Amino acid sequence: MDFVTEVDGLQQQVARMKSAVQAAATESREELRQRIDQAQVDTDTATHDTQETAQAQTKWAKMRADASDHMREVKARIDKRNQKMDAKSAAQEADWAENDALNAINFASRSLDNARLLILAAIDGRAHAKAQAGAAR
Repeated sequence: MDFVTEVDGLQQQVARMKSAVQAAATESREELRQRIDQAQVDTDTATHDTQETAQAQTKWAKMRADASDHMREVKARIDKRNQKMDAKSAAQEADWAENDALNAINFASRSLDNARLLILAAIDGRAHAKAQAGAAR
């Protein structure tokens, strides 16, 4: 397994996300809505692709599906927020969205920590298997 390539892919994904966040900070609400809709499509597609693989039965696939469900909830809240509301309600919704974004970032950070541990364990497992095969000769 080429873990370096997988990590490179994650790094590229983070770079795309950072670029999108920077661009979004200067966009109109209509542009933001289009960006959000595209992000939802991308998330749904990634989740669907994952569910079609052999890994669809793993706990990781369940976590992805749960994240996709959460994204649908976020989209519903965005739609609700865009309805007329007073300034106090809008501020509360903005606070909720910012907290949810920070929670997602923290979850991603923990997921990367777990991925690092699992990758190292996989590499160690492969090294152990090779050593055992060499000793058996």
